[in-house]
Amino acid sequence: MLDFINYPVSVILWCWHSIFGALLDPDSGFAWALSVIFLVFTLRALLFKPFVHQVRSMRKMQQVAPQIQQLQRDYAHDRQRLAQEMQRLQSEQGFNPVSGCLPILVQIPVFIGLFQVLRGFQPGENSNYFFGPEGVRSFVDAHLFGASLSTVMSAPAETLARFGTDRGSMLLVGVPLMIAAAVATHFTSRHSVERQRTDQRSSAPGNPAQQAMMNRMVLWVFPMFAIIGGPFLPLAILLYWLANNFWTLGQQYVVYRRIDREEAQREDQEGAAVVEGTAVAAEVEDSARRSPEDAQTESPGMPEDRSSATERPEDNR
Repeated sequence: MLDFINYPVSVILWCWHSIFGALLDPDSGFAWALSVIFLVFTLRALLFKPFVHQVRSMRKMQQVAPQIQQLQRDYAHDRQRLAQEMQRLQSEQGFNPVSGCLPILVQIPVFIGLFQVLRGFQPGENSNYFFGPEGVRSFVDAHLFGASLSTVMSAPAETLARFGTDRGSMLLVGVPLMIAAAVATHFTSRHSVERQRTDQRSSAPGNPAQQAMMNRMVLWVFPMFAIIGGPFLPLAILLYWLANNFWTLGQQYVVYRRIDREEAQREDQEGAAVVEGTAVAAEVEDSARRSPEDAQTESPGMPEDRSSATERPEDNR
């Protein structure tokens, strides 16, 4: 059903393996591990612009939060009018709440596609989407410190033997990967939560109790998924999880600094425009205040000029 995603994912993985396989041993676990990691980086790079749009949309929603709350109070008993006013506000302010969820919604089928591709590497299989028999065999035979990338830690001993590994080797590699993935998820979530708290100081606060509960889930419950689900995921998926969180952490740092710099420049420009407008208004007011005094200063000279003009004919006579 998701072949339109599975095939592109397998093509990107094949391309990276061709590169790292040429630099390293094609059957090396390091070549395949790097291929999975750079597959993640490629997919996330394709989603970079939607992520920036998501951040801008969320910032805009926080800025107009007081207006949204006011509309909810004004039209609490008229859902149709509330929807119309919300659409008008979105159009005027240039944000869309749905677009803020787009990167997350896109990553879900991509994760499922990657999971399907990695699960397709099974001993004895002749193909796996874009990979032929040689590619399937190479991935199945790839080991990272003795652990197979294509199987799970909780698999039966006979299954592990089919992949050329054992429980000890799988735990030796899988447990550190689980812990690293959980820690990376925690720090990524912490950075996101701290950013939200900073943004909320300049906008209308939401429900504190509800926000605190969501923050606890993001900081502690989500990272536990790596610990709870890790034994049932192929090691390649854990590599994906770890690389994805490292990319997210770096991407948040870059994008947030970029947006902060743009907003600081915009505020400086607006401040300079206000100062310039104030200076011009003060200059106009000052000139208007001085104009009557100038008229009074010039008025005594007018009769003298007229008198001198009338005296000239008498002098000629």
